[in-house]
Amino acid sequence: MYAMNSNLNNQRANQYLVNEILSASPEQLIMKVFSFAILNVQKKNMVKTNEALQVLIDALDFDNPAAKEICIGFYRVYRYCQEQMRQKNYDIVLKTLTELKDTWESALKNR
Repeated sequence: MYAMNSNLNNQRANQYLVNEILSASPEQLIMKVFSFAILNVQKKNMVKTNEALQVLIDALDFDNPAAKEICIGFYRVYRYCQEQMRQKNYDIVLKTLTELKDTWESALKNR
């Protein structure tokens, strides 16, 4: 009985998460990726952190001439974080991602 209730609760949570993601703006999705990355740095999970960083890299728009330089900068920071995770420098990655997320949140509030 417990397993059945637990499975039902998981299905509800998963459906809620799917709905939340499908209705999120691109900015909200990026914030969720940052949160996921930060959570996994705290757990010292290199694979999931680096997967989240790869999602952030993939979201960069190198084709936009106005954003290209900024994208290159973010690319370098994200790659640096991936390398620091491989070297188990969790504090560096946590600090960097937390500061980036806070900056994005502030910028999004002020626009």
